[in-house]
Amino acid sequence: MKRARTLLFPIGVLGLLAQAGQAQTAELAPVVSRPVSRTVELPGEILPFLAVSVHARVPGYVERVLVDRGSVVKQGDLLAELSAPEMAAQIAEGESKVQAAEADRLQAEAQLAAAGSTYEGLKKAAETPGAIAGNELIQAEKQVEAAKAALSARQQAARAAESAVRSLQDLQAYLRISAPFDGVVTSRMVHPGALVGPGNDVALLEIQQVSQLRLVAPVPEEDVSGIVNGASVSFQVPAWPDRAYSGAIARISHAIDRETRTMAVELDVMNRDGSLAPGMYPTLKWPVRRSRPALFVPKTSVVSTTERTFAIRERNGMAEWVDIKKGVTDGDLVEVIGNLKAGDRVVRRATDEIRDGAPLRVAANQAR
Repeated sequence: MKRARTLLFPIGVLGLLAQAGQAQTAELAPVVSRPVSRTVELPGEILPFLAVSVHARVPGYVERVLVDRGSVVKQGDLLAELSAPEMAAQIAEGESKVQAAEADRLQAEAQLAAAGSTYEGLKKAAETPGAIAGNELIQAEKQVEAAKAALSARQQAARAAESAVRSLQDLQAYLRISAPFDGVVTSRMVHPGALVGPGNDVALLEIQQVSQLRLVAPVPEEDVSGIVNGASVSFQVPAWPDRAYSGAIARISHAIDRETRTMAVELDVMNRDGSLAPGMYPTLKWPVRRSRPALFVPKTSVVSTTERTFAIRERNGMAEWVDIKKGVTDGDLVEVIGNLKAGDRVVRRATDEIRDGAPLRVAANQAR
């Protein structure tokens, strides 16, 4: 009695047999198109909407400081007062010059009036032939012109003196330092007696506007296409882990950082209850959207080897390898980028044993 012989073939031989013409039965799955929408966590930083270091615009000594760290101020509130005695002396000197210039102007007006009167009298007398010499009338006319020029010069000198006084008075107004906007004093650097002013780098105070804040988020390069101006984004901060906040996308930098490959995006955040503060590092629930739908296939339809990543498409009963790149995942599906289109059918459980160009037999329950 002869024993039956069993032939064993390596797995690769199956692929060769299939390539030689023996069709393989395969279950197919459609390539589906759907919008990409997901949420990723991004770090961020909260900044004040407005921030300024308050400096003195004129040199002087700090007379008094009316606010301190933590003081809430309104625009125009008096923050500090400086003293500059030499400025008061300069203003007094300037006012004295204004008075002297005014007196000179009045004198020039009187001289012009006198010269004009003399000229008009001589001019009337000249109507009678031989009453006066012609040279006298010319001299009187020249005196009127000289008086007018003197009056114009005195008027200019008076205006210059008045302008100098106004300039000093404007500088004197800078001795009273006011808040440039509504905010909170976050730092105080000087005390009464300190010398401040131009050339001195010491700031008096720092003020930040915290009723409205900026939240800066670094959005990865692959997610910037879905940024929508005005969209609402939720976030949380470590200080209040049980609370949910939100902000609206307001400003987009439109530039990618070369080192981090991210784009800075700013959100406007209203801080009505004051629970948020500049310097906090929130975690954003960033919505990722694509400008157009993406193509998805089952995860098992993607084959990755050391040389390539591909899916096997059924075309006219034959297997066709299509090179792809994988994108985001959505449950049991994965995004594919390549020469595929919605409605194509790919092998659901693909393997490189199904050779490119090999015949495929569609499972009976999937026959066209």
